[in-house]
Amino acid sequence: MRAQAAVNLAAIERNCARLAGVGPRLCAVVKANAYGHGAVASARAALAGGAAWLATATAAEALELRRAGIDSPILVMGALTRDETRMVVGAGADVVAWTEDLIAWVSASGGGRVHVKLDSGMGRLGTRDCDLADRLVERADTASGVELIGAMTHFATADDLDDGFFEEQLGRFAEWASGHRELVVHAANSAGLLREPAAHFDMARCGVAIYGLDPFGEDPAAHGLEPALELCSWVAALKPCGVGESAGYGRRFVAREATVLGVVPIGYGDGWRRALTNNFDAVIAGRRYPSVGTVSMDNVTVDLGPETDLQPGAEVTLIGGGISAEELAGRLSTINYEITCGLLARVPRVYHRDGVVESA
Repeated sequence: MRAQAAVNLAAIERNCARLAGVGPRLCAVVKANAYGHGAVASARAALAGGAAWLATATAAEALELRRAGIDSPILVMGALTRDETRMVVGAGADVVAWTEDLIAWVSASGGGRVHVKLDSGMGRLGTRDCDLADRLVERADTASGVELIGAMTHFATADDLDDGFFEEQLGRFAEWASGHRELVVHAANSAGLLREPAAHFDMARCGVAIYGLDPFGEDPAAHGLEPALELCSWVAALKPCGVGESAGYGRRFVAREATVLGVVPIGYGDGWRRALTNNFDAVIAGRRYPSVGTVSMDNVTVDLGPETDLQPGAEVTLIGGGISAEELAGRLSTINYEITCGLLARVPRVYHRDGVVESA
């Protein structure tokens, strides 16, 4: 196998138990293939760990969970067409609404559960108009077949501890939501849950933290979280590299002294970003080695030094073994979410519980 991502379902369970213990009920966000971890297996682990709800971004994601036999409440948070609304309602999942059309589509689909969304400052989906949001609550409460369940918002800067906008959003939403306390009120993402008890309300929608990634982009362990994903490949070939010889497209590594390169079969065709060219480490036999040369579609090269006792077939760890998604995100000037979400379907996911292999 070229490369694989091993996902520890026991870690996801423990992370969910940790988050569920903070206070409000936990909604585990499993959109984008559970942030690259595998939606169905991760959803089951989250529920086993104490999550009461699941959330997706799309109708297709909700249907995948239902087809796998998962019957927990599912909140579909993204934009939906009329046909997709019918699919969501048919799957018994909840719709997020911010227009009268969305509520009418739910009603016309035979009726279903609705959460009204106030845009308190994210600037994406939801209405900014509190009066309109109130009217939508009334409309959902009276529309044929529609069951009004929740009132919600989403934070833009919960992960930025030095930004006062989070408090502004929280205050704006709390004032509006105070008139709708009979509903399930929810706002907090992972960062909001860990940062501010006033943001807890009735439910927290946690994504990145349930996978053991730090929502503040630093150290998961500081919040009692365990990274669930390890990405591994192997040394496919050893390549002697003399002075002046190069590796990879564009000769972006030229040896200044004789060395041995390890060729590792993973590349941007697997989601290992080309921007990591000459810019990541790999762990082999407990030791870090620097990457050299361009990340290509299918291979990378690692500098093993002038003398090595490593052999072809040696396991190579790219995430794990002391290399975190947060470290890689820092190298790429991005966020840890993108590191795991970016792993493509060519990388198979395998599942275990603290080392004991389990089927998905």
